Amino acid sequence: MIVTRIRSPAVVRTERATVLFADLRGYTGMAERLPAVSVVPLLDEFFRVLAVATETHGGKVFHMAGDGMMAGFGLNTEDAGGAREALAAGHAILQGFAPIAARWRSDLAIDAGVGVGLHLGDVAVGVLGPPRHRATTLVGDTVNVAARLCSRARAGEVLFSCTVATALDGAAGNASPLMGSAPFLQLPQFELRGRRGPIDIWCVPALERVAL
Repeated sequence: MIVTRIRSPAVVRTERATVLFADLRGYTGMAERLPAVSVVPLLDEFFRVLAVATETHGGKVFHMAGDGMMAGFGLNTEDAGGAREALAAGHAILQGFAPIAARWRSDLAIDAGVGVGLHLGDVAVGVLGPPRHRATTLVGDTVNVAARLCSRARAGEVLFSCTVATALDGAAGNASPLMGSAPFLQLPQFELRGRRGPIDIWCVPALERVAL
């Protein structure tokens, strides 16, 4: 008798969520100057800030690799979207990493910062990867836009899309203490690589640029 195990098809569901990407600025120079073994504890410290901020504000980390992270907010909740929580997490990431960046600059002569990108929309939630290495992840245009915004954000900035801005405006009457008092600036439209048309974006700028 031959028994053949048939893998059940992976279940993929669609949800509305805010995707957050965060990326370490200055990592390439840091990796060039320091021995690899010295880079590991610095990355560990960096990722710890990102994970704590994400989990504190109700998000879920889906991917950490190299010098960046992808997280999702508003999944599996009645209040789908997660825009306020994601923006609060992005702001917390900047605040949490600021003293670490100052210490790295003082002790190691390393200039580092964080850029964050947010976009709200539909995502596919599914399990991908080869056997024994499969993991739940997020897929779709929403993920791509968030990643592109992150790549355009300067060190110390959060860039977010018009869908996030609309969700925040709709929740203005329900102001959340998680939001803090971060100022938001609307920026000119710009083209995101690989997309057909420009999008409206907003920015939580670095504090030193706000002072100017």
